[in-house]
Amino acid sequence: MLIVFGGLPGTGKSAIARTLAREIGAVWLRIDSIEQGIRASGIAPGSLDDAGYRAAYAVAEDNLRLGLTVIGDSVNPECVALIRSML
Repeated sequence: MLIVFGGLPGTGKSAIARTLAREIGAVWLRIDSIEQGIRASGIAPGSLDDAGYRAAYAVAEDNLRLGLTVIGDSVNPECVALIRSML
């Protein structure tokens, strides 16, 4: 099962997603964390474009194929349409 939290910053998406993931034993994919990791690597000094989302899609797909529930957490509400098109 795929659950996606998308919306404005500072509205509590991550707090709810993290708590839900802990409660149901789901994989929590936070796009901000993935993008921070990419930036910290120094590989992408400029704009990441959709690199964080693409990395999250790959990890989500692997975990969904294992039968795990995945919770996606992103400020960009467009990720819902993108994730649906990737699955």
